[in-house]
Amino acid sequence: MHRVGFTTTIPLEVILAAEKSPVDLNNVFITSPANNRMIEEAEVDGFPRSICSWIKGIYAAILECGIKEIVAVTEGDCSNTRALMEVLSLRGVETVPFAYPHDRDPASVRFEIEKLMRHFGVGWDAVNLTRERLGRIRRKVREIDRLTWEENLVSGQENHYFQVCTSDMNGDPDRFEAEVESFLAGVQERTPFNDTVRLAFIGVPPIFDDLYPFIESLGARVVFNETQRQFAMPYDTPDLVEQYRAYTYPYDIFHRLSDILLELERRGVDAVIHYVQSFCFRQIEDMIVRQKIPLPVLTLEGDKPAPLDARTKIRIEGFLEMLAD
Repeated sequence: MHRVGFTTTIPLEVILAAEKSPVDLNNVFITSPANNRMIEEAEVDGFPRSICSWIKGIYAAILECGIKEIVAVTEGDCSNTRALMEVLSLRGVETVPFAYPHDRDPASVRFEIEKLMRHFGVGWDAVNLTRERLGRIRRKVREIDRLTWEENLVSGQENHYFQVCTSDMNGDPDRFEAEVESFLAGVQERTPFNDTVRLAFIGVPPIFDDLYPFIESLGARVVFNETQRQFAMPYDTPDLVEQYRAYTYPYDIFHRLSDILLELERRGVDAVIHYVQSFCFRQIEDMIVRQKIPLPVLTLEGDKPAPLDARTKIRIEGFLEMLAD
């Protein structure tokens, strides 16, 4: 199948209705065993060191995978995406812009979705059928999330994995659904976790590769992955337009916080880890997060794919010790 890459979550229903294979370029980059080399190659090609590693990784992933068409989110995600599109056009990659309107206006959201539909040559009937198919899978992933916080049977890493994979269904919805069903069939036999501290992880998914296991080695566990949960479209909505209006990630911090605060209370969260990416505009939002969230907040910053460094481990240990006291 013709592969279509994208820079962050988009209306996946359109890509699949057009019988294309979706590729979340973030997932390709972060799961590659050569992800640090990919960053270096982007810098050799001219990307500055002071640009977010995700942008450089996405660029290298596109070239390494030979992807010739991408959907680039120009509003509601990274502010460097426009420049990335321009660089990729020199490499012969077709770039299709998609924007999440800042005001979440229903007519504007519909316009953007229908513009994407026209590009891929699909209509609402096919898109809505695909939405029903994906909704079945998303509800099963929603059950994994519930088992994480309500029955304490799922680790923070597993919660992260299954929810983040819904951004592109690992390129094959049927195979991914089978993986989800297999996990659900086995998880009920587990002994529940007995945590001393229940944490929320908010912000973009971490670039660290061992954050969740390290937290659990200290007797704590992440029971709420904010952005990953949003990738899984956690709300029951009447149609596709409302689905992508309710999706919080691409909109303002206050829209995100309305969901975060509800989930912190519902899940009995004790404290929050706010992850920020180096050189990202979202770092500024940490000031608002600290004012609006009535729980202890630890802010962690990451740059390149790597295990946790010693300083970050010490900060996490100290934070958890403070909570235990």
